[in-house]
Amino acid sequence: MTDSVVSSVRAHLDAHIAGPEPTSASVTFLGVEPVDVLRYPGGDGDPVRYVTLGCSRHPMGDPGDMIADPTRGPRAELVLTLRGGAGVASGVHRTLAVLAAAPSVEGIVLNPDSLIDLGEPLWKDVPFTAVLLGESSIPDLVLPEPFDPVRFLAVVPLTGTEAAWVRLRGAAALREAWAEAGIDIQDPARGAASL
Repeated sequence: MTDSVVSSVRAHLDAHIAGPEPTSASVTFLGVEPVDVLRYPGGDGDPVRYVTLGCSRHPMGDPGDMIADPTRGPRAELVLTLRGGAGVASGVHRTLAVLAAAPSVEGIVLNPDSLIDLGEPLWKDVPFTAVLLGESSIPDLVLPEPFDPVRFLAVVPLTGTEAAWVRLRGAAALREAWAEAGIDIQDPARGAASL
Protein backbone atom coordinates (compact mmCIF):
# COMPACT_ATOMS: atom_id res chain seq x y z
CA MET A 1 0.00 0.00 0.00
CA THR A 2 2.92 2.38 0.63
CA ASP A 3 3.69 2.73 -3.09
CA SER A 4 0.03 3.39 -3.88
CA VAL A 5 -0.07 6.11 -1.19
CA VAL A 6 2.89 7.84 -2.84
CA SER A 7 1.32 7.47 -6.30
CA SER A 8 -1.97 8.89 -5.00
CA VAL A 9 -0.18 11.83 -3.40
CA ARG A 10 1.64 12.60 -6.66
CA ALA A 11 -1.59 12.51 -8.67
CA HIS A 12 -3.30 14.72 -6.05
CA LEU A 13 -0.49 17.28 -6.21
CA ASP A 14 -0.47 17.37 -10.00
CA ALA A 15 -4.24 17.94 -9.99
CA HIS A 16 -4.09 20.81 -7.48
CA ILE A 17 -0.95 22.66 -8.54
CA ALA A 18 -1.35 24.27 -11.92
CA GLY A 19 1.53 24.91 -14.26
CA PRO A 20 4.33 23.02 -15.94
CA GLU A 21 5.43 19.50 -15.00
CA PRO A 22 7.56 19.49 -11.82
CA THR A 23 11.20 18.50 -11.65
CA SER A 24 12.24 16.01 -8.98
CA ALA A 25 15.23 15.44 -6.71
CA SER A 26 15.57 12.30 -4.61
CA VAL A 27 17.37 12.20 -1.27
CA THR A 28 18.24 8.95 0.51
CA PHE A 29 19.05 8.51 4.19
CA LEU A 30 20.59 5.40 5.71
CA GLY A 31 17.85 3.01 6.79
CA VAL A 32 15.00 5.16 5.44
CA GLU A 33 13.17 4.97 2.13
CA PRO A 34 14.02 7.81 -0.29
CA VAL A 35 12.22 11.13 -0.10
CA ASP A 36 11.60 13.00 -3.33
CA VAL A 37 11.21 16.76 -3.51
CA LEU A 38 9.11 18.02 -6.41
CA ARG A 39 9.68 21.55 -7.69
CA TYR A 40 6.60 23.03 -9.35
CA PRO A 41 8.01 26.09 -11.16
CA GLY A 42 4.81 28.09 -11.41
CA GLY A 43 4.26 30.34 -14.37
CA ASP A 44 3.76 34.02 -15.18
CA GLY A 45 5.22 35.25 -11.91
CA ASP A 46 3.54 32.61 -9.75
CA PRO A 47 5.62 31.37 -6.82
CA VAL A 48 7.68 28.19 -6.97
CA ARG A 49 6.42 25.31 -4.83
CA TYR A 50 8.69 22.64 -3.40
CA VAL A 51 6.71 19.62 -2.17
CA THR A 52 7.99 16.49 -0.47
CA LEU A 53 6.88 13.09 -1.72
CA GLY A 54 7.47 10.11 0.55
CA CYS A 55 6.88 11.48 4.05
CA SER A 56 3.30 10.16 3.92
CA ARG A 57 4.43 6.66 2.91
CA HIS A 58 3.99 5.56 6.55
CA PRO A 59 1.85 7.02 9.34
CA MET A 60 3.59 9.12 11.95
CA GLY A 61 3.41 7.73 15.45
CA ASP A 62 4.57 8.31 18.97
CA PRO A 63 8.13 6.97 19.26
CA GLY A 64 7.24 5.78 22.77
CA ASP A 65 4.68 3.29 21.46
CA MET A 66 5.80 -0.31 21.83
CA ILE A 67 4.37 -1.32 18.44
CA ALA A 68 3.91 1.06 15.53
CA ASP A 69 0.52 0.90 13.80
CA PRO A 70 1.24 0.38 10.08
CA THR A 71 -2.11 1.81 8.99
CA ARG A 72 -3.50 4.33 11.48
CA GLY A 73 -1.88 7.62 12.34
CA PRO A 74 -1.41 11.04 10.80
CA ARG A 75 0.30 11.36 7.41
CA ALA A 76 1.78 14.52 5.94
CA GLU A 77 3.80 16.06 3.15
CA LEU A 78 5.54 19.44 3.29
CA VAL A 79 5.03 22.42 0.96
CA LEU A 80 7.46 25.35 0.71
CA THR A 81 6.23 28.25 -1.43
CA LEU A 82 8.70 30.95 -2.51
CA ARG A 83 8.65 33.91 -4.85
CA GLY A 84 11.59 34.71 -7.10
CA GLY A 85 11.94 32.00 -9.71
CA ALA A 86 13.34 28.51 -10.02
CA GLY A 87 16.87 29.19 -8.72
CA VAL A 88 15.87 31.19 -5.67
CA ALA A 89 16.53 28.43 -3.12
CA SER A 90 19.44 26.38 -4.38
CA GLY A 91 19.89 23.30 -2.22
CA VAL A 92 16.59 23.59 -0.36
CA HIS A 93 15.52 20.11 -1.54
CA ARG A 94 17.98 18.52 0.90
CA THR A 95 16.58 20.51 3.83
CA LEU A 96 13.01 19.59 2.94
CA ALA A 97 13.98 15.93 2.65
CA VAL A 98 15.58 16.08 6.12
CA LEU A 99 12.35 17.56 7.52
CA ALA A 100 10.23 14.94 5.72
CA ALA A 101 12.42 12.11 7.03
CA ALA A 102 12.23 13.37 10.63
CA PRO A 103 9.12 11.29 11.50
CA SER A 104 10.91 8.07 10.45
CA VAL A 105 14.33 9.01 11.81
CA GLU A 106 13.47 10.92 14.99
CA GLY A 107 9.85 9.98 15.68
CA ILE A 108 8.65 13.56 15.21
CA VAL A 109 4.95 14.04 14.39
CA LEU A 110 4.53 16.93 11.94
CA ASN A 111 1.56 19.17 12.80
CA PRO A 112 0.44 22.74 12.15
CA ASP A 113 2.29 25.16 14.47
CA SER A 114 5.23 22.75 14.86
CA LEU A 115 8.54 24.59 15.16
CA ILE A 116 11.59 22.73 13.86
CA ASP A 117 14.97 24.38 14.40
CA LEU A 118 17.77 22.99 12.26
CA GLY A 119 20.42 25.34 13.64
CA GLU A 120 21.92 26.00 10.19
CA PRO A 121 20.78 27.88 7.08
CA LEU A 122 17.92 26.16 5.27
CA TRP A 123 19.69 26.85 1.99
CA LYS A 124 22.72 28.82 0.88
CA ASP A 125 23.11 32.46 1.93
CA VAL A 126 19.86 32.91 3.88
CA PRO A 127 19.27 33.89 7.53
CA PHE A 128 16.60 31.22 8.01
CA THR A 129 17.57 28.38 10.35
CA ALA A 130 14.16 27.06 11.44
CA VAL A 131 10.70 26.43 10.03
CA LEU A 132 7.16 26.86 11.26
CA LEU A 133 4.55 24.47 9.89
CA GLY A 134 1.03 25.59 9.08
CA GLU A 135 -1.98 24.88 6.90
CA SER A 136 -1.40 24.95 3.15
CA SER A 137 -3.83 25.68 0.31
CA ILE A 138 -3.63 22.07 -0.91
CA PRO A 139 -6.61 20.07 0.40
CA ASP A 140 -6.15 16.85 2.35
CA LEU A 141 -5.94 13.65 0.34
CA VAL A 142 -8.50 11.15 1.63
CA LEU A 143 -7.21 7.57 1.54
CA PRO A 144 -9.30 4.38 1.74
CA GLU A 145 -10.16 3.05 5.19
CA PRO A 146 -8.46 2.38 7.57
CA PHE A 147 -5.82 4.94 6.50
CA ASP A 148 -5.86 8.51 7.81
CA PRO A 149 -5.82 11.30 5.20
CA VAL A 150 -2.60 12.93 4.01
CA ARG A 151 -2.24 16.56 5.11
CA PHE A 152 -0.15 19.07 3.19
CA LEU A 153 1.62 21.36 5.64
CA ALA A 154 3.03 24.73 4.64
CA VAL A 155 6.68 25.28 5.56
CA VAL A 156 7.55 28.87 6.52
CA PRO A 157 11.26 29.70 6.93
CA LEU A 158 12.16 31.49 10.19
CA THR A 159 15.14 33.44 11.41
CA GLY A 160 16.60 32.54 14.80
CA THR A 161 14.84 35.57 16.32
CA GLU A 162 11.49 34.48 14.92
CA ALA A 163 12.01 30.93 16.20
CA ALA A 164 12.72 32.32 19.67
CA TRP A 165 9.52 34.40 19.41
CA VAL A 166 7.49 31.26 18.63
CA ARG A 167 8.99 29.51 21.68
CA LEU A 168 8.19 32.50 23.88
CA ARG A 169 4.83 33.73 22.55
CA GLY A 170 3.52 31.03 20.22
CA ALA A 171 2.95 30.64 16.49
CA ALA A 172 -0.21 32.78 16.41
CA ALA A 173 1.64 35.78 17.86
CA LEU A 174 4.35 35.54 15.19
CA ARG A 175 1.75 35.32 12.43
CA GLU A 176 0.06 38.45 13.86
CA ALA A 177 3.42 40.28 13.86
CA TRP A 178 3.97 39.33 10.21
CA ALA A 179 0.49 40.58 9.28
CA GLU A 180 0.95 43.88 11.16
CA ALA A 181 4.33 44.48 9.50
CA GLY A 182 3.08 43.47 6.04
CA ILE A 183 5.78 40.81 5.71
CA ASP A 184 5.52 38.49 2.72
CA ILE A 185 6.58 35.13 4.14
CA GLN A 186 7.01 33.77 0.60
CA ASP A 187 9.77 36.29 -0.12
CA PRO A 188 13.13 34.55 0.40
CA ALA A 189 14.86 37.93 0.70
CA ARG A 190 12.59 39.20 3.48
CA GLY A 191 13.86 40.43 6.80
CA ALA A 192 12.71 39.19 10.17
CA ALA A 193 9.66 40.69 11.82
CA SER A 194 10.49 43.41 14.36
CA LEU A 195 9.55 41.68 17.54
